[in-house]
Amino acid sequence: MPETLEHTVTPTSQWEIDPAHTDVSFAVKHLMISTVRGRFGSVRGSFRLDQAEIARSSVSVEIDAASIDTRQEQRDAHLRSPDFLDADAHPLLTFASRVVEATGTDRLRVTGDLTIRGTTREVVLDVSDEGRGGDPWGGQRAAFSATTTIDRRDFGLTWNQALEAGGVLVGNEIRISLDVQAVRA
Repeated sequence: MPETLEHTVTPTSQWEIDPAHTDVSFAVKHLMISTVRGRFGSVRGSFRLDQAEIARSSVSVEIDAASIDTRQEQRDAHLRSPDFLDADAHPLLTFASRVVEATGTDRLRVTGDLTIRGTTREVVLDVSDEGRGGDPWGGQRAAFSATTTIDRRDFGLTWNQALEAGGVLVGNEIRISLDVQAVRA
């Protein structure tokens, strides 16, 4: 059984995100009727977990903007372009926490600054602590899942195309999901 927040032996620990076992994905409406899903293939970061005083915990993440993948190369190229992420000029999407608070057993709210395309806005992540466990190589692992929703226009992602029948090609609401596995440093 995985350990929970209350069962970790040491009160403060440092963790490095394991990119091979971490998924950063998103979903957005297309043509106002269907959902397009994508992910970022390159993510790195770390977090400090303070069991004694959760408010002293922190997280920092960097995502390679060019690693966007929606399983359609032409769309991915457009998403990397200045119309959207402008990955050449803004190669990283970043998140840095400001406030971490417990909201229930194995539940956290992490408020921080998300920067996309050079624009920084506050976002709130609803986080679930999925537990701890040892790996076959003698290390300790931790897993968390998190969700949030942003309005892409808040980050300067305003490109769109009007549809003849009304509405727009790309929805403004982006649902973000994270499944993070980390290795204790």
